[in-house]
Amino acid sequence: MMTDIIADSLTRIRNAAQRRLDVTTLLHSNNIEAIVSILVDKGYLESFKVKELEGNKKTIKVVLKYDENGTSVINEMKKISKPGRRVHQGKDAIRTFKNGYGTLVVSTSQGVLPNDEAFKRGIGGEVICSIW
Repeated sequence: MMTDIIADSLTRIRNAAQRRLDVTTLLHSNNIEAIVSILVDKGYLESFKVKELEGNKKTIKVVLKYDENGTSVINEMKKISKPGRRVHQGKDAIRTFKNGYGTLVVSTSQGVLPNDEAFKRGIGGEVICSIW
């Protein structure tokens, strides 16, 4: 049984990028969909599509993004907050990541947001993952 679906999704994206696959499939949850949407908006992934399966189940089909040399746009993806150790930060601590070259994905009271949007709204939250 899988206990951390977010870590599984990040690992699937990371492994697909290392193998230079065009597409990978993730299990669906609303949090995963929000995280993938942020990664598409920030330019780390090309696109995604939610597919409905039989039995009221869903998957997310993710198209990965590569530069003109064929290397992945994603340098590093890391899960920050884990089931055994939750990491929360205030709005001032999530202002920038990697001097603006990276993104923190933060779960806030207003939904899952990138760190720059959470800082603009003046809220902190649980830091889910980092990507650059």
